[in-house]
Amino acid sequence: MRLRRGVVGTLASVLTLAAAGTAAYGGPADRGAPGTGIRSVTPITSVYTYGQKVSAVAVEYGATVNPRTLDNTTFRVSDTVYNFRFNPIEDLPKLADRRVTHTYTNSTPAPRADRRSVPGRYVVVELDPADSGGWTVVVSKCPTFLCTVKVNPELPTRVVQRGDVHGLPGRGHGKGPVLARGAPHRSLGVTEKPVNLLVDEFRYGSFLSDGMVLPYHYHLPKGYQPGRKYPLVVVLPGHGMGWDGDNLGVQLAADIPATAWLDPSWTGSRTDVIVLAPQHQRVGAAAEADLLVKLLDQFVRDFAVDTGRVYASTVSYGSRLLWEAFAKRPDLFTAGLVTGGFQVSPEQAAAIAAAEIPIWITHGVHDHLLNVSLARNSAAALREAYAARGRTPEQVAALLRYTEYQDDAFTLPDYHAAFGPTYSDSGILRWLLGRTKPPA
Repeated sequence: MRLRRGVVGTLASVLTLAAAGTAAYGGPADRGAPGTGIRSVTPITSVYTYGQKVSAVAVEYGATVNPRTLDNTTFRVSDTVYNFRFNPIEDLPKLADRRVTHTYTNSTPAPRADRRSVPGRYVVVELDPADSGGWTVVVSKCPTFLCTVKVNPELPTRVVQRGDVHGLPGRGHGKGPVLARGAPHRSLGVTEKPVNLLVDEFRYGSFLSDGMVLPYHYHLPKGYQPGRKYPLVVVLPGHGMGWDGDNLGVQLAADIPATAWLDPSWTGSRTDVIVLAPQHQRVGAAAEADLLVKLLDQFVRDFAVDTGRVYASTVSYGSRLLWEAFAKRPDLFTAGLVTGGFQVSPEQAAAIAAAEIPIWITHGVHDHLLNVSLARNSAAALREAYAARGRTPEQVAALLRYTEYQDDAFTLPDYHAAFGPTYSDSGILRWLLGRTKPPA
């Protein structure tokens, strides 16, 4: 099963997140433990298709490490088997071994694209993204039968140094001095805050209007130039990624749609885009869409946005905001991508058809939360709205695309998560980026 980097499906109750043997970052149980010679343990995370996982750990020593004495058996890493989509929160303390794929040295607690050792005090231990452990997102709150999620602030990742780790030999011969003896029966927790690949590149903002607050994160391209104009992708998350007062930024980590636009391996394009990821509060589509529109008006004024290329991409509940915002202010948007979403209303469909906003709708055939009939009805309503305006089937096909996914299209069996196969198809993302608004 291939798991690429990259809506709450669980209805589990929130329980106390207490895990035996799990210490907070920098906790005294692990930092500077006598006899280990290990200075720190830093988790490194990546966002895969269905969410963020610990993708590596960086183990720090007191001197430059001899990489010739390392291999993939030097360390054992174990992590939680818990996945918020499938497991009760009681499974969070349950750990299983991860498969180590690469072991090398580095001068910083970060992975290297070439996976080659360079002189440094850190040993980077990379982990197989396809194994079942290491997810970082957990249930946050369940104010109703529907829950929200957050990134776990105390990752339960554990590291065992099984073999001796040596420093550089004085004259280039031999293994060098022992920096830390192997301790196969001693398990160390993480001591530092995570290095979150791509997620850490986003900036935080907060928009206030009429007493309502809209938290959001945004990402500007590397080498951003205010004098240029960049496409803008607005990512509207699912219900569980909405702001609950305790889960800021989870919309970046819970699944792939926000970070994918930073990575050409996902988009299939070298186009630099600005990404805006608001975090709704589930107070109603009309009020939230009004707030979103106001935020967009302000954001476009503040940043170098190409107003002819403003796109919206949704997960589940986010579709309600898209339908409402597209109907309310069609002038703001160029095109949309709706994955596993709600049904458009006839009034919204008519407004969208009048503005001729291109939309691609995708849905899982066996979606267990939002039946596929909602997507089929949305496509039918939009086709009828276009037909009422005299558009031919060929013209409609250029403006409306529709895809259903069978179960085998999902690399994780959450058939509500239609963003998975959608974002794994870079052709769909290129289609979105290829839409442009006709000159006024």
